[in-house]
Amino acid sequence: MERARDGPDPARQGRHHPEAGPVHLLPKLGNRHGLVAGATGTGKTVTLMTLAEGFSRIGVPVFMADVKGDVAGLAVAGISNDKLLARAAEIGVADWAPAANPVVFWDLYGKLGHPVRTTVSEVGPLLLARILELNDTQSGVLDIVFKLADDRGLLLLDLADLRALLGVVTDERKDISTQYGLVSPQSVAAIQRSLLRLEQDGGDHFFGEPALELNDLMRTSTDGRGVIGILAADQLILRPRLYSSFLLWLLSELFETLPEVGDLDKPKLVFIFDEAHLLFDDAPAALQQRIEQVVRLIRSKGVGVYFCSQFPDDVPDNVLGQLGNRVQHALRAFTPRDQKAVRTAAETFVPNPALDVASAISQLGTGEALVSTLQDKGVPMPVERTLIAPPRCRMGAITPEERAQVRANSPVGGKYDTAINRESAAELLAKRAEEATAQAKAPPAKTARDATPAEGGAGQKINDFLFGTGRRQGVVEAAGKQAARTITNRLVRGLLGSLLGGKR
Repeated sequence: MERARDGPDPARQGRHHPEAGPVHLLPKLGNRHGLVAGATGTGKTVTLMTLAEGFSRIGVPVFMADVKGDVAGLAVAGISNDKLLARAAEIGVADWAPAANPVVFWDLYGKLGHPVRTTVSEVGPLLLARILELNDTQSGVLDIVFKLADDRGLLLLDLADLRALLGVVTDERKDISTQYGLVSPQSVAAIQRSLLRLEQDGGDHFFGEPALELNDLMRTSTDGRGVIGILAADQLILRPRLYSSFLLWLLSELFETLPEVGDLDKPKLVFIFDEAHLLFDDAPAALQQRIEQVVRLIRSKGVGVYFCSQFPDDVPDNVLGQLGNRVQHALRAFTPRDQKAVRTAAETFVPNPALDVASAISQLGTGEALVSTLQDKGVPMPVERTLIAPPRCRMGAITPEERAQVRANSPVGGKYDTAINRESAAELLAKRAEEATAQAKAPPAKTARDATPAEGGAGQKINDFLFGTGRRQGVVEAAGKQAARTITNRLVRGLLGSLLGGKR
């Protein structure tokens, strides 16, 4: 990624043919998305680092995941050697020299970077059901839980809030089933078990506050370079659905939050999605439609999305058609699956009469690629066999001390490193339960008979004389009973006299 002769270019590769010029990725078309594909060990990660570094050098922030731990090398200057200098000279990069990049480290678990958090409400039931690996019935119950929270004005911030609301659903299951739809105890129990597994895997660190602000992913350094946000994903990748759902949530948040800007001279942000096949594996139709919608429309908000995977057909056709910039590293056609992938990759490029694409894909060496980028007016160039420009940073992992130094100089460390737990559904429901328990245990209110002007003394004696005690009647009670007996006797005598016809 270097400067082109006519302006800044995020990508520059030298072709094998002496008469061919450099291949560029034009900044103004960087928001038209892209794909980097190829077998393991063919140089995909270095290509991603070259892309990220080049965008950063022209002032474009980048966000990407570090699946293997070597992308963190972007934060440290590389080491010059004869091989790298020869590669740079062959490509035509005259001013190549080792250099570090402005980097901010992030980590869902808060260990290798600043914690990345969001609220349960922001993730929503669709993505949360994917993270929890729920079936359709259980996902429907989760929809009801979110609707109930909205109707009752309860904030769902962390997993404790979600557990508390599931308890309410269990206690009021019959009424809720009548109002919102059938809720079975088995479905609620399945959701609770999935939450337990998520907590045991450390996924509960993702839900809470302070929530990530998107502006902190779109920073530039004091010298005008785009800050590269690197998500530590070596542990996160062990939970593929959490990894892919988090990145999809982040992409959706960008889509929903950023304003329309049309075509710019360069992107506002470049989002690199490594191991992209995890996003589409077993994804329900509604989720795939959402991904397609976001990818198709987010470019008008100034965001470029670059997917990275082994095979081009890891990405569905309706998404693949949106990816204008292509970098294809070597594929080894050892199996029928590999042979099909080679044919698919060859068919996705604009043909070059001077190049047998299908044969070239199997013959590419490490650091070589077939490249086709969008040129003026968005027209894709014919595919060319190229050498990838070496990044100026370290092509490998960094030490814990180097990572700690980068974190210490981070502009956002004090904002996210300390968690906040404000009053939400769990706290409100617990408070209501305590109030109900206290009210149930309170002694009954005193009656007029129980109310006394003073304990003991003359007042107590007068009260006992009038109203009596537990062992004898008071004056008031005795007078009442005597009056009732007198009235009853008169009524009985009058009635008997009438019946017998007696005379006075």
